Amino acid sequence: MSSEAIIGIAERGIYTVLIVCGPLLLIGLVVGLIISIFQATTQIQEQTLAFVPKIVAVLLGIVIFGPWMLSHMLSYTIEIFSNLTRFVG
Repeated sequence: MSSEAIIGIAERGIYTVLIVCGPLLLIGLVVGLIISIFQATTQIQEQTLAFVPKIVAVLLGIVIFGPWMLSHMLSYTIEIFSNLTRFVG
């Protein structure tokens, strides 16, 4: 296995991780920002108010984006396994 092939696989893996995790991270960021603005304007400093809505939003994001995320992960896995015979053999 050449170093270029290993670097290519690693680059594709990092790209896949960013694409798959990106929507959930953005959902958590947006909900956290909205909750922070709400807490700042009402001066409520309850910690559970910040965590519970983010957890619920991320879980809803998993339900909505789950099939799309799974298809990206499966395509990367199939690519890895199909290239495995080329690199090993």
